[in-house]
Amino acid sequence: MAKGLNLSSDASLKPDFRLSSPKTWFRTAIAIDSTTTLSRRHIYILPTRFGWLFGLLLIGLLTGSINYSISLGFAITFLLAGLGLISMLHTWRNLAHLKIEAKRANPVFAGEQAVFELTVIDGSNRARYSIFAKFADQEADIQDVPALGEAMFRLSLRSQKRGWLKTPRMTFSTEFPVSLFHVWAYAETANQCLIYPKPSLRSQILPSADADGATGQLSTTQGDDDFAGHRNYQFGDSPKRVDWKASSREQGLLVKQFQGEASSTLWLDFNATTSNNLELRISQLTRWVVDANAQHLKYGLRLPQLSIQPSTGDIHYHQCLTALALM
Repeated sequence: MAKGLNLSSDASLKPDFRLSSPKTWFRTAIAIDSTTTLSRRHIYILPTRFGWLFGLLLIGLLTGSINYSISLGFAITFLLAGLGLISMLHTWRNLAHLKIEAKRANPVFAGEQAVFELTVIDGSNRARYSIFAKFADQEADIQDVPALGEAMFRLSLRSQKRGWLKTPRMTFSTEFPVSLFHVWAYAETANQCLIYPKPSLRSQILPSADADGATGQLSTTQGDDDFAGHRNYQFGDSPKRVDWKASSREQGLLVKQFQGEASSTLWLDFNATTSNNLELRISQLTRWVVDANAQHLKYGLRLPQLSIQPSTGDIHYHQCLTALALM
């Protein structure tokens, strides 16, 4: 008979009694196109410690009033209970239906604080007070949101490693107006911050442009003094350097070159780094990029899968750091 029932010992058929994380027990407002709203389905409410004491006081007043038939005691008890219910409603309304928009986060180096900016908007013509916003275990930002207005929240999170840092789940809460109740809601956005590699120590000196071999060398003369001619536009060139008049004559997109103080062009080559550890080599290249940009040198970057032509300026600087961050 047992054979007919085909009793199986497959582990997949056994019920799973493991408990999920308490974080998954609560509904979270998920952003669509970087925007989400704290609807009534996402808001939770519990009494604060002061609220529990207030409830015990009401129970004591009600018990005494019943035992001794005190009319004034009944009146005070029901009056305080009514005020408590009104405060609960106002605390809930202080957070409900707020709209949250995530802004673009500026890149930072690994180990620095990544700052995520959020715009919280009221569309109910109701001013909101003492709104807390924070990541788990991080310091909260507290703002008031004007009626039909908006407030900017800035939440910091320490970055650990290079690459994209996704915004973790955020908690919005309030206890306004009398701190009898704690109202909170969770929200998630698709916002993320690009984390550049951490530059190595200053002892990793910038390779000399006069050195031969892996670092490469291309001597050139550039500056801001005298016009020296045109060259074709390269990605990363500053728009201020583009000769729009010459380009309008259907000669292609041309960039002005100026002659002045002599400088050198560097090739910062991945193969020129000295360590066998990938992260240390990337860190060394990052240091070179930072130093070359600080010294206003014209530099290029050679990676195993990518080569960025020599140039200068902020756009080129961030292009090189982005390539290193996503390597």
